[in-house]
Amino acid sequence: MSDLTSVKDALQSRLASKRVVFWHDPAGEYDAELDSLDLGGVNVIRVQEDEFGVKNTLLKDHVTKHLVYLAGDLPRGTANWLLDLELAYGGVFTADKTSILQQELGLNDAAFAPVIEQHQKFFAANARKQALEKLLVAGDDPTRLRAKMCQVLVKASGHTLTDITRELLAENAASKKTKLDDLVTFGLDQFLWDGLASIYRYPSTTPTIEDFILWAFSRAVEDFASDTPGKYRNIRIDFNSLRYDVRGQDMMAKLASRAADALDIKSKIEHRDYRELVPVTIFEEVDRKVIVDLAAAVAGQSVTPRDVADVVRQRQESLWKNKYAKLYEAIQSASELLAAIAVLPRTIGSLDLGLQKYQSDWFRLDQQYRRFTYAYQTADFQNPLAALKTEVDKQYANKFLYDFGGLWQQAMEPTGEWKSAVLAPQARFFDNHVAPVVKDGRTKAVVIISDGMRYEVAEELASLIRNEDRFDASLSAVLGVLPSYTQLGMASLLPQATLELDPEALPVLADGKPTNGTVNRDKILQGVKGHAISAAGVLAMPGDELRELYKQHQIFYVYHDRIDAAGDKAPTERTVFEAAEETLRELLLLVKKWTNANATNILLTADHGFLYQDIPLEQSYYVSEAPQGDAVTKTNRRYVLGRALKPSPSFMTFTSAQAGLVGDIDIQIPKSIHRIPQPGAGTRYVHGGASLQEIVVPVITVNKKRKSDVRPVHVDLMPETDKITTGQLAVKLLQREAVTDKIQPRQVRLGLYVGDTLISDQPVLTFVSASDDQRERYQSAILYLTQEADGFNNIPVELRLEEPIPNTTQWKPFSKGTYTIKRSFTTDFDF
Repeated sequence: MSDLTSVKDALQSRLASKRVVFWHDPAGEYDAELDSLDLGGVNVIRVQEDEFGVKNTLLKDHVTKHLVYLAGDLPRGTANWLLDLELAYGGVFTADKTSILQQELGLNDAAFAPVIEQHQKFFAANARKQALEKLLVAGDDPTRLRAKMCQVLVKASGHTLTDITRELLAENAASKKTKLDDLVTFGLDQFLWDGLASIYRYPSTTPTIEDFILWAFSRAVEDFASDTPGKYRNIRIDFNSLRYDVRGQDMMAKLASRAADALDIKSKIEHRDYRELVPVTIFEEVDRKVIVDLAAAVAGQSVTPRDVADVVRQRQESLWKNKYAKLYEAIQSASELLAAIAVLPRTIGSLDLGLQKYQSDWFRLDQQYRRFTYAYQTADFQNPLAALKTEVDKQYANKFLYDFGGLWQQAMEPTGEWKSAVLAPQARFFDNHVAPVVKDGRTKAVVIISDGMRYEVAEELASLIRNEDRFDASLSAVLGVLPSYTQLGMASLLPQATLELDPEALPVLADGKPTNGTVNRDKILQGVKGHAISAAGVLAMPGDELRELYKQHQIFYVYHDRIDAAGDKAPTERTVFEAAEETLRELLLLVKKWTNANATNILLTADHGFLYQDIPLEQSYYVSEAPQGDAVTKTNRRYVLGRALKPSPSFMTFTSAQAGLVGDIDIQIPKSIHRIPQPGAGTRYVHGGASLQEIVVPVITVNKKRKSDVRPVHVDLMPETDKITTGQLAVKLLQREAVTDKIQPRQVRLGLYVGDTLISDQPVLTFVSASDDQRERYQSAILYLTQEADGFNNIPVELRLEEPIPNTTQWKPFSKGTYTIKRSFTTDFDF
């Protein structure tokens, strides 16, 4: 755009709102071109020492638009006979670049002129000028103008120092410097450094972005402590704002990594107690240190599970939480497991007492071992937990499976018949759990049978189902059949009155009919208006097709096989806990799919459980003698079938009648957790025997409710004062109840507001405690006031408690408290 065109545009813009415009051209540079300006119906008047005539013309004509042009020096004060009219019509137009820009942008205050003159290069491009114009508002001052110019150059969402800094840090994290170079090119770099020095107290005389980053992280390590109270309050607030903004987590992690190397964080924390480092959440080196030392403390049992849980909860705020989540999860599970092993009883009073205690308490040892092992196996970094894994494997295998398994064996020794007063036999599953549901001939039932899903896996599944809105799941158990192997377990779940073993274990006969395979089971189920189908078939079936199938039968048996399929093969037995995770996911999906097909009565159960340890078995875990009898027809790692089997101290021996079966086959089960050596077979994963893990078979009953029943845990502010007398506010919050399946954890962000103006930082707390002790459910936070808070003394302010809006980066308030800032002059900077 030529200078003359710019002048014409500026004049037309001014004439659009004013009838008379006075144009002062000190150098007379536009005198020759004045007549060539096409201003439409505007009357152009040259002032040529005829001010009175000009004034007379203007005062007489109240209709025509006039442009009054004066070249040369403008008379001062009362010597300027047109001064009163100039003031009446809004001052004098000048055509220098600065003035035109001021007029184009509506920045008529003379205070803006030096800024525009200093940064003429910025305004040379229309794109930058137009972008800036969109940001300008009434009340802007020269400082804010420069800040908004920076906003344009770095493409920030706002003009605050936090906004500008965020963009420069993101660029630096990406190893780029285009935006910083633009600030230099357009002369705004010193404005940035001055802002960092005055607002953040960044002290460098030779500032660079890299140096600022190191300085900020070095202050963060010390929690922005200072000999001068309040010195670093602004950098603390803005650093934490960037630190906890989910959009900037990757950026901050990259910068933290570089800073850690430059600051040699690893050597600085090497000899510090890990408990002192728990609140430091920005450096990966701290996570590694905490994990190694916490794992060692757990292995040595010098820390309680409660303390471990508290450390793990606090580490959820770490920048590196996703990277190390598996290790923290493993450590917490190991802590719970080792503590539980340490308090196991030295005797089990009876078989029934053992069955009850396993369902209420002891199953958790198997659950924690599975969780620990799976977390360890799937962690990216296993080495920090190597010593802990050795200790966990040793104690679980030796003290729980072997030693405690021996106590369970003693409790079973008086058993003549395989039955219990507290658990119904698995063979009565249909009679007790399915028949009552369908007895009216109209109500339908879906039974999902997962091969090898032991009780502790089912307990976690029931919890996952209850976590779903409007779903309820109750867990019970039946006494698994002996031997606890797939064919007999599957047969016992069918509608039948008698079960009979084949000498070679396959097939098992139900009322004389073979039960092996889905086809044979479907034939038996047809007698009760039932249908057998694989889980894979259901998962692959479109929803409308499944709804149509659901109309056609009254009973459905759905067969699922992940755990046993992985565990029963030597090459894959060490993936059995991974298979358990897949089982949890797939069974939850099956439940939802069946409810979407209008199923309202769903049962989940298993054919048997299993034993598993992640380390090779010691020789003492094998029986020392081979089974003997008139005919040994089937030998498995955990059971023997035959006729007239010879009793032995190494085995429990049952006739078919004693095991609740018909026929003449005898059964022998190696005592405790012992195995019978089998060439080529796996040894870590087994079933078939009578351990608690194998024969406490779960039954989950699922119902879907009409009304929502899941909600976040209640969190209340517990104010100890209603006044803020310093530059910070300490608050205490109470998680009102324990977290359960239906009462779910809650993340809470706190902030002090006056209207929509935030005047503090925004700490985030996570409430996840499952403790019934209220004293363990308190959390505290400190809010640091910003400089903006200084302007609201003696004014009520609002402390807002906010929670995340699901699937967004936004938050919404759910509670609030009111405080009044009462800060005296002497405490304005008292942090």
